[in-house]
Amino acid sequence: MTETVISVEKLSKRYIIGHQRDGQDALRHALEDAFRHPLCWLRKRKAERESTREEFWALQDVSFEVKQGEAVGIIGRNGAGKSTLLKVLSRITDPTTGRIHLKGRVASLLEVGTGFHQELTGRENIYLNGAILGMTRHEIRRKFDDIVAFSEVERFLDTPVKRYSSGMYVRLAFAVAAYLEPEILIVDEVLAVGDVAFQKKCLGKMGEVAHGGRTVLFVSHNMSAVQALCDKAVYLQEGTVKAIGNVEPVLNQYLIETGGAHGQRFAEPISMGPALKLLAFDFTPNTIRSGDALRFTLKLCAEGPTTIHEMSVLIYSAQNIRVALLDLRSLQMPMSLLAGEEWRAEGEIRSVPLVEGNYSIGLYVNASNYLENVFDLTSFSVGAHTGNGSCAPVPAVYRGLVELDCKAAVVGPTQSNWGAELVAGSTEHSQIQS
Repeated sequence: MTETVISVEKLSKRYIIGHQRDGQDALRHALEDAFRHPLCWLRKRKAERESTREEFWALQDVSFEVKQGEAVGIIGRNGAGKSTLLKVLSRITDPTTGRIHLKGRVASLLEVGTGFHQELTGRENIYLNGAILGMTRHEIRRKFDDIVAFSEVERFLDTPVKRYSSGMYVRLAFAVAAYLEPEILIVDEVLAVGDVAFQKKCLGKMGEVAHGGRTVLFVSHNMSAVQALCDKAVYLQEGTVKAIGNVEPVLNQYLIETGGAHGQRFAEPISMGPALKLLAFDFTPNTIRSGDALRFTLKLCAEGPTTIHEMSVLIYSAQNIRVALLDLRSLQMPMSLLAGEEWRAEGEIRSVPLVEGNYSIGLYVNASNYLENVFDLTSFSVGAHTGNGSCAPVPAVYRGLVELDCKAAVVGPTQSNWGAELVAGSTEHSQIQS
């Protein structure tokens, strides 16, 4: 059985929040009270301090376990307690109640520059961070070239890190945390500082760390990154564990509850720039099966003279990945509208090739002198495919984003002339699922 390396039992963290008292006394009156009636003034000040203090529980009774080699995503809204949890696990702050058991060396990347000394150079900070993690100088030297190559800061290695840009900072910090071989790697949303190429490289490295038998805890608002990297997820809501388990169902629950997987139908017209209003946008039916047809209706109204040059319907997955663009330029575009004039279009996707799940709809408009992108206009759901004859469908998590209508035929076995037999093989086909 895989060994448990992180065990969190009924963990809670409390902070005291201070509030400004209404009707602050003038300094002169406060000094008069302090000199004339010092005991009364002290009692009054103590009561005021207590009345303006509020307890805030960032975490409440959080419990979960992480096995060796697991990559676990911590997800939730802003303020849900994700960063507080990682700070407690990294021993940066102490819990108020509860227990944590960690087995192995922990490397944390929580904020840009965490653990770096501003006055030291990049080279010196590599050795400093390695020493903090318990590495010997020989171990650090063995990994030094890999860290420098990954971080791409070789030219500035002997420059004090206080002169680094945020991107250089986080590249070096991540390289140190990942390459000094901790048993547990904890990474917060800090990767958002880097560019797309760097984020991709970091995700690849974290995947290598996890596949190498070490443990990764990853906080991110990028659901596609969480889905690609993690095999397990912990969903925090207002400091408590709302759901925990395999990444796919937990992500779907989070996105549905936070509105990320379902678009909102609108009762009032939606502004599409300074001169256009979206009056209606509907998909029918709202729930289909993969391979079925899907119809849509679009209705716009011009508030002033305008010309529409381009228009596209965008389809997004529950993880906010764009999966399709429906180009509507064939609808007599460019198209000029006068003030008060309405425009309506209907269309049909003859066969929706999407795997089961929830999808949201957006609209892109390129009109006179402006571009407009509106997300989450509405939503639709795709149900599971009916299957492949007597074969049950492969679970959606393994199938990607689309269902391909694929046909194949059995043409063997043969003893010789394989190429000729393949061409002259049976014309009977059986549907298979991709």
